[in-house]
Amino acid sequence: MKKNMGTTDRVVRVIIVAALVALYATGTVTSLWGTVALVAAGIFTVTSLISFCPIYAIFGVKTCKT
Repeated sequence: MKKNMGTTDRVVRVIIVAALVALYATGTVTSLWGTVALVAAGIFTVTSLISFCPIYAIFGVKTCKT
C-alpha cells in the first residue's frame, strides 16, 4: 500500500473523529446513529494512521505530495 493521503487530509479526518466521538460521548447521537458514528470514527482513525484510503485508491485520488 502506497500512501495516498496528505497531511491536511489526515488532520481533517482526525478533527471529524474528535467531533463524532464528542457527539457520542455527550449523548447527542445515540442508538443506531451512534454506532454508525463510532464505526466511521474508527475507519477514519485507521486510515489517518496508515495514510492510505482504499476509496481514494479505487478512484485514483492522491492528496499527498509524493
